[in-house]
Amino acid sequence: MRTLLPSSLIEVIDDVGPMVVAFSGGVDSSFLAVAALAVLGPDSVRAVTAVSPSLADDDLAYCQQLATKWGLDWSAIETGEMADGRYLANDIDRCYWCKSHLMDGLVTVVGDATVVLGVNVDDLGDHRPGQQAARERGARFPLVDAGLGKLEIRSLAKSIGLETWDRPAAPCLASRLPYGTPVTLERLTQVERAERDLRRLGLVEVRVRHHGEVGLVEVPAAEVEHAASRRAEIADIVRNAGFRFVGLDLEGLQSGRLNRGLADRTDR
Repeated sequence: MRTLLPSSLIEVIDDVGPMVVAFSGGVDSSFLAVAALAVLGPDSVRAVTAVSPSLADDDLAYCQQLATKWGLDWSAIETGEMADGRYLANDIDRCYWCKSHLMDGLVTVVGDATVVLGVNVDDLGDHRPGQQAARERGARFPLVDAGLGKLEIRSLAKSIGLETWDRPAAPCLASRLPYGTPVTLERLTQVERAERDLRRLGLVEVRVRHHGEVGLVEVPAAEVEHAASRRAEIADIVRNAGFRFVGLDLEGLQSGRLNRGLADRTDR
C-alpha cells in the first residue's frame, strides 16, 4: 500500500513520527490513519474517536468497525464540551471550544506521540476556528502539509481500497444549529433521530437544520426533486423526531451553509 501513497505524504508522516489520529470515520481521518499505519507500522499509530452527544451513535459504531477491519489500534474517549457554557452558547467560536475539549481529552492517550487531524487544504478557506484550537495545542495536519485536497484524498482512498472514499461528509450534529441557538441534548437528539431515519429511507447524504420548530431538510441539489416526491414520508420522519414543521431546502445541500451570516455577526 505504501507504494500507492504520494511521496509528499510519506515524508510528512515520517517527519511527524508516532501519532494519535483524531478519528471520525470520514474519508480524511480514515485515509490519514490507514496511510500512517502503512508508513509507520501498528505500534506507532493510534486512532481515537471523541464521544459526546454531538456524535451520532451510528457514526461511533462505524468508527469502531472501520478501525477493526483495518487493524488500527482504536479507542474512544469522552469529551466534556457539553459542560462548557462557551460551547453551549453556540456563538461563532463554538468549534474552538469543541476542539479544545478534544485536545484536552487526547492528552490522556498521547504519551510521546503527536496528535494529528484529517484537515485538508480545501478546509482552510472556511470558518473553522477548531483548527486554531488544535494548532495552539500542538496538533499537526499532515494532509495539509502534503498539499492534499478533498478530491485527491478520495481518489487515493479509492486506490488503496478504503471504503470511505465516497462516504458523504458527516460533520458534528451541533453544526445543524444556527449560531446563537444554544446547544442542548434535546436539539442534538432531534437532529440525530431525523437524519438517521432519513438515511434509512434511502437519503444517503442528508442534513436536518434545526430552526426551532422547523426541521429544514437538505439533500444534494440533484436529489431535491426525488426528495419532494417522497415529501409525505420525509415529513412524517422529521415530525416524529420532534419538529412541528418540515421544510425542504430547494437550493440543495451546501457544506457550511450556516456560515453565510458570519460577516454580519463579525462586523458588529
